[in-house]
Amino acid sequence: MLFLYNIITLLAAQLLKIVALFSPKMKLFVDGRKSVFQTLDNKIQSTDKTIWFHAASLGEYEQGLPVIEAMKRQFPTHKIVVTFFSPSGYEVRKNNTIADVTVYLPLDTISNAKQFIKLVHPEMAFFIKYEYWPNYLNELKNQNIKTYLISGILREKQAFFKWYGGFYRNALKTFDYFFVQNESSKTLLQSIGFKNVKVSGDTRFDRVVSILERDNSLDFIEQFKDNTTTIVIGSSWPKDESLLVNYINQSSDDVKFIIAPHNIKSEQISNLKNQIQKKTILYSEKDEMLKQVQHDKIEDFQVFIIDTIGILTKIYSYADIAYVGGGFGNPGVHNILEPATFGVPVVIGPNYSHFAEATALVNMEGCISIQNQTQLNEAFDLLLHNEDERLEKGHICSTFVQMNKGATQTIMNHILN
Repeated sequence: MLFLYNIITLLAAQLLKIVALFSPKMKLFVDGRKSVFQTLDNKIQSTDKTIWFHAASLGEYEQGLPVIEAMKRQFPTHKIVVTFFSPSGYEVRKNNTIADVTVYLPLDTISNAKQFIKLVHPEMAFFIKYEYWPNYLNELKNQNIKTYLISGILREKQAFFKWYGGFYRNALKTFDYFFVQNESSKTLLQSIGFKNVKVSGDTRFDRVVSILERDNSLDFIEQFKDNTTTIVIGSSWPKDESLLVNYINQSSDDVKFIIAPHNIKSEQISNLKNQIQKKTILYSEKDEMLKQVQHDKIEDFQVFIIDTIGILTKIYSYADIAYVGGGFGNPGVHNILEPATFGVPVVIGPNYSHFAEATALVNMEGCISIQNQTQLNEAFDLLLHNEDERLEKGHICSTFVQMNKGATQTIMNHILN
């Protein structure tokens, strides 16, 4: 089976080069891997001590960040190496300051795995949430390098737990320890013979709790809000926006909206703005627009579209209500913990069952799931016109986050003892 896997991987590598000719995202995926070994050779010396963290994409990186920061504090002389599989993670966080080296993970071939491990020679390796690359894992095992899964989540439908899953189960045998998010993941691993597992919880809670300790102020958002009730719409997709625009267009002037779309391509931003009938300003245009229109101030606008990345978390601190997008797509809703940590009630679409925190908050009634225009209108109207309901749901959200922190400390206690 491993032989067949390696053949398929090699064929996929050639196919991806062809696809890259027609897909900008795939071009990043392919071209970004061309210089990885040269970068590692330049930045890591044979005498360096290193710790390696692998994240599939941006969400997994953010999830693993509390552990990365904790390891950096514990081992200040070690170099931290972070790898990404997806361009949507690497391109956003390639200039992060926590890692000493940030690169794409080369495709999982035997030769790539051997060369990568030789150049990085990590003392420990951490895979965040999921992604099980057999050749890398086998090489780590062959080199007796401690390997951990952190914030792991496993489901009964995965191949590990099927009669044909022997090849995949062998990949799991290479891990020294599994730190999983919930009891069901632990039970599943135990059902196939793994006892080296602990329920640590989800490190994302530690990540969002730490957000409260930093400066989240943004002068231009405070000026725009102008003490007005504000709905912040984060990571929205066109399906979300089709409902949201309808609500915005019929809303009263005593509520403001901040929209931070998932995709900030100029064409989609322009299309979104053109649908909105309220007075709207873009982040990218705000300085020039305010210069040209002498009599308008930023607080005179009712809708603020954020066509940049990296500031949504801070913007949530100004929200009275949050809508988190993605819930009309697959796999589902984006990160609801960021607004929740600020004590903000959250509204989401119907697809959230793959996300334990969303399921829990819906059940606890801190989060409202909607399926259509009518339900969205009702949810927003309830939260806008009933302050007690809004504050109660917000309190449920913040309390939920605080009660679930501590995963990072559990992981660190085990590794260091």
